[in-house]
Amino acid sequence: MKKITLFTFVLAAFSFNSFAQESLTQDFNKFSLDLGVGVAKASSPVTEDIPFDTKLQDLAFEAGARYMFNDKFGLKVSGLYFESTNTSDPAFDVDTEFFRANLEGVANLGNILGFREFTQRFNLLFHAGAGMTHVSLPANAVLANESETLLNFMGGITPQIKLSERFSFNVDLSVLGNLGQDLTVDGRPNAQTRNFDGMIVTATAGLSIYLGKHEKHADWVDNSPKKLFGERVEELENQLAKIQRDMQDTDKDGVPDYLDREPNTTSGVAVNTKGESIDRNQNGIPDELESSLEKMYVTKEFAKETYFAGGVEGVKPNANDNLINVYFRFDSTQPEYYSLDAINQIVKYMRAHPEAEAVLTGYADQIGNSDYNKTLSENRAKKVYDIVIASGIEESRLSYRGGGVDSSVDKGSQEARQIVRRVSFELR
Repeated sequence: MKKITLFTFVLAAFSFNSFAQESLTQDFNKFSLDLGVGVAKASSPVTEDIPFDTKLQDLAFEAGARYMFNDKFGLKVSGLYFESTNTSDPAFDVDTEFFRANLEGVANLGNILGFREFTQRFNLLFHAGAGMTHVSLPANAVLANESETLLNFMGGITPQIKLSERFSFNVDLSVLGNLGQDLTVDGRPNAQTRNFDGMIVTATAGLSIYLGKHEKHADWVDNSPKKLFGERVEELENQLAKIQRDMQDTDKDGVPDYLDREPNTTSGVAVNTKGESIDRNQNGIPDELESSLEKMYVTKEFAKETYFAGGVEGVKPNANDNLINVYFRFDSTQPEYYSLDAINQIVKYMRAHPEAEAVLTGYADQIGNSDYNKTLSENRAKKVYDIVIASGIEESRLSYRGGGVDSSVDKGSQEARQIVRRVSFELR
């Protein structure tokens, strides 16, 4: 008795210690219902000289609810009922009823011993604990209608075969000892009461039904060191790859892409800590380019002196003859600096002629996908459109469109392709 009691308390303490110390992950289900039908035999105590049949032949019904603290240890509440027909002589047959209810600690030997490293279909549980057994004699017994409730200790093993993520087939083999049983199995007084007089053996087969919203149950979680190590390596590789991607600096402004709010900053322009070009007056032009644009763009004083003197009258025919264009670098929407004079001429003309309107058409060279180049040509026209508006021309006087690919030059000539990467103007 002392050994079984000590073992039960050690198992319970180990289970609760594991519960307290291990991190309880929520990626598997913990509840299950364990149902079974099988056979049982109350093997003792019996009256001397009564013929006794020791075969496992009494129909038994078992049900339990189990909660796993983690993938190795848990607790189970279970009950079993059967009627014992225990003699080989019908004259002495007594249908003694047995019902037990137990609280048990459960150890998942499959996960403890590393079964998941070589099988995902077979598992083994060990359970042990204490509870109460109720013994009830029928009216035809010597001690008619007598009953008693006893303290019991039990242990057993449960092999499992996984059927799906929600069900497994199990076979349970258990041995139970009743402490100080005063009634014999054949319905008579127990003449020699000892510590564990009442012994019951059961063998049942049934289903474990797994409850919960997660995919797997704790019985079948693979937390083997090999798997965990592989997952950790994969996680670190993914983290390293993400860091490498994040630390790229596409526009070479000194700010990594993952922090860069403006990943296509004009080369050489100063940026803030967020990768944005410094534009204090919020006119869409970086401050470093502002001074050069101010020199190129007209002022009101210069307009009074020059615009109405006819100095810009040649802009319209030149623009409409495609002699005034804004040029771009390969696969870029940033105008070449030398092209800013073309924008300046358009702005001068439209300021001198308030009734004038302009259509901006962007083009791309023949390198790359036509759909991509169509979008690129429109984005180039939009970029020039924004600069002209930032220079003071009303939006209602401007429109822009993408002309797609200009295939009028030799595709193999880098210099020729430079000419068609442009935005042209049509003044009306």
